[in-house]
Amino acid sequence: MPILDPRTFEFISRSPEQTRRLGARLGTLLQPGHLLCLSGDLGSGKTTMVQGVAQGWGTLDPVSSPTFVLVNTYRRPDGQCLYHLDAYRLRDALEAEDLDLIQMLETGALVIEWAERIKTILPQERLWVDLRWLADEQRGMAITARGAQYEAMLGEFRQKIFGG
Repeated sequence: MPILDPRTFEFISRSPEQTRRLGARLGTLLQPGHLLCLSGDLGSGKTTMVQGVAQGWGTLDPVSSPTFVLVNTYRRPDGQCLYHLDAYRLRDALEAEDLDLIQMLETGALVIEWAERIKTILPQERLWVDLRWLADEQRGMAITARGAQYEAMLGEFRQKIFGG
């Protein structure tokens, strides 16, 4: 798929394993304070991508969707935290404020599934991933960077994917 502009990267994943590998490359770039927002319908590959992100980030913890507990915390051997929020069951953005997203971003990186449900309270600077189901083994993704640090991160991600 064509690159729309320097802040957007589009890709078609041909398998869950490829989605996890892309997520793993993205995960190697996450630092405390980074916000990764995932958006897409059921079955679009959000949790699959988070599994890769967490693996690339360096956790040995098993990754599952925190639909009922709302937030999972994954740890690395160096003590760093990766927070995984599922906003699907939240009534609205105000309910998400009670989860103290600011504190999560101050102490680790934050990945949010169903981020579109709480978009109004999220920082403007972020990396946003729109996932969509195309066929049984294909998922489309558009990754958009907002803010200089995320634009730099997207550039690094492109290099990890394509080299050069």
